[in-house]
Amino acid sequence: MSFRHLAGAAALALCADAAQADYTLTILHTNDFHARFEPISKYDSPCASEDNAAGECFGGTARLVTAIADARARSNNTVLFDGGDQFQGTLFYTYYKGKMAAEFMNKLGYDAMTVGNHEFDDGPEVLRGFMDAVEFPVLMSNADVSGEPQLADVLRKSTVIERGGERLGLIGLTPQDTDELASPGPNIIFTDPVGAVQAEVDRLTAEGVTKIIVLSHSGYNVDKRVAAETTGVDVIVGGHTNTLLGDMDRAEGPYPTMVNGVAIVHAYAYGKFLGELNVTFDDAGNVTAATGAPLIMDAAVAEDQGTVDRIAELAQPLDEIRNRVVAETAQAIDGERGLCRAGECTMGNLVADAMLDRVRDQGIQVAIQNGGGLRASIDQGEVTMGEVLTVLPFQNTLSTFQVTGGTLLAALENGLSQIEDGAGRFPQVAGMKFTYNPAAEPGARVKEVLIMGADGWAPLDPAQTYGVVSNNYVRNGGDGYGMFASEATDVYDFGPDLADVTAEYLAQNAPYQPYLDGRIRAE
Repeated sequence: MSFRHLAGAAALALCADAAQADYTLTILHTNDFHARFEPISKYDSPCASEDNAAGECFGGTARLVTAIADARARSNNTVLFDGGDQFQGTLFYTYYKGKMAAEFMNKLGYDAMTVGNHEFDDGPEVLRGFMDAVEFPVLMSNADVSGEPQLADVLRKSTVIERGGERLGLIGLTPQDTDELASPGPNIIFTDPVGAVQAEVDRLTAEGVTKIIVLSHSGYNVDKRVAAETTGVDVIVGGHTNTLLGDMDRAEGPYPTMVNGVAIVHAYAYGKFLGELNVTFDDAGNVTAATGAPLIMDAAVAEDQGTVDRIAELAQPLDEIRNRVVAETAQAIDGERGLCRAGECTMGNLVADAMLDRVRDQGIQVAIQNGGGLRASIDQGEVTMGEVLTVLPFQNTLSTFQVTGGTLLAALENGLSQIEDGAGRFPQVAGMKFTYNPAAEPGARVKEVLIMGADGWAPLDPAQTYGVVSNNYVRNGGDGYGMFASEATDVYDFGPDLADVTAEYLAQNAPYQPYLDGRIRAE
């Protein structure tokens, strides 16, 4: 070998040594899937098979199978994570609970997920069954589960996995107010995310783990706070707020969003996107590069036929229910999350009107429906029971009760207290009009409230007693409405299912004409 070749070989060796100091990882991720195993429409609601064949649908597990396989083929070092809320959202969850999610997450080869609040919708028992069925760790750091027999010594705060010869520390997060958002039971104590994450980072770092990824179901704003107020975190894979990041229309920020050197990524919801983040770490575990994008799961992504067939098999027991046409709508009914958690929306008006119509003859004057309970839109034309159940999947029942005007005002203030976070407590109403100032301090946002009475609209009287209808989740204190749990009288929580009430109201008013009338106004 010539000197020149020897010199060249030495230079290559030096470059190889330098390259060994860098570690590149492709993080594939989903969040807020909500049992959307089948393709969805542009409204995030069920998509008819003929529309799917015409290329008008998105998502579905069969597309994710293809997209994840393609992404793995593009990289020699990948992980697949989920940011929580696999549970709840369609009849598939109502019928199979966590079993179907476990089957397909195992098929897709997930490496870890965090607990979302909806993983607690049917209590710790169903979550435990899911954890026993999956082949990967399920994590949650910001809670004390030692008093819950189903989860104690099973649900870990963090874990370490190996990829490409390196150890990755993974930490889970769930919303601190999960006890208000779901049904975790009385034995779990949820804590602040910042302290919980830092404690796990410190423990992992002491074990020599320098590459740390938080799987967070706490929302985009909380993720930014965790990034800003902790040290040692490298990447946060988020969920909970259905946040779209990237350079496309309606994105809420860049992908990734960099805060304090931490790369934060979200991938909207419902399997409509597969997040793909390419991260380079230096030898000390610091992120030196982070690039990528949420990949749209549209018709250009082929569906895996074996997965299509398996989902069709699992759908057979559900088809009779969900394919039944119950009504018709003259226009699309908009239940888009961002609208219904921030102001009046046509889906909110429909559901609140339906609730009030059902019980008005019982002396009920006001309906309140939490915006977070509205999970999809309905497109124009025939309306199936499956579509209604996708909008209202929680099997909530109508609750009627009596409260004072002062309690009703406190309830509205609660509903308006977290608008900036897109919280599900935002109140959709009927029999009531209110104006509010979104820039005011929480607790002091309501400016005017009018109630419809026998003589027309009249100002809310704090001392008067009003008849109210809501759903049993809100009446029992869900979404922060604790005043209804503690102050309500003449309570009946066992009315008809909200989805049935809404379907019947649609049928009675078919073809239904969606509308806005200014009942909720920001000033």
